[in-house]
Amino acid sequence: MTHGVRMDTRTSYDDRHGDWRDTAARYALLPLRFFLGVTFIYAGLDKLTDSAFLKASGAGSIGDTMRAAHGSSAIPALVDLALKAPVGFGCAIAAGELAVGIGVLFGLLGRLAALGGALISLSLWLTVSWPTTPYYYGNDLAYLMAWLPLVLAGTPMFSLDAALRTRRGRSPRRYR
Repeated sequence: MTHGVRMDTRTSYDDRHGDWRDTAARYALLPLRFFLGVTFIYAGLDKLTDSAFLKASGAGSIGDTMRAAHGSSAIPALVDLALKAPVGFGCAIAAGELAVGIGVLFGLLGRLAALGGALISLSLWLTVSWPTTPYYYGNDLAYLMAWLPLVLAGTPMFSLDAALRTRRGRSPRRYR
């Protein structure tokens, strides 16, 4: 027996090269987190800074957008609810997109933020983009599906959630 030298007893290719797969699995959600986080932050800021969007009526307004979606929406009652206070609804959507984007990008309450993103995408799919034919031309359904891995897995890597768990003395979750 040699002291201080560890012999590699792994015999198969998978055993010898499994480390990169484990590493890839741990980091797999980071590009999705970055894309969705940046996109939703941008979408929220874009709405808040667009002078036409946050109006009850007029070209490009949230009010006109919701009125146009009403007849073809899967859930017209949801559109009716938004039309009761279109500016407030527009502000809520923009604030929600900002909160979701920041939460997912920085990994703060990651699962909750991802669930918020999924609910925003679901509501937009069932209202504004519902009539898109074929369905795969509409982007809200794709965003909804993109949120689901983050709802399930959270934000375990490079996140404030992981840092807080470590600070509390619990080890960060690992993919297995």
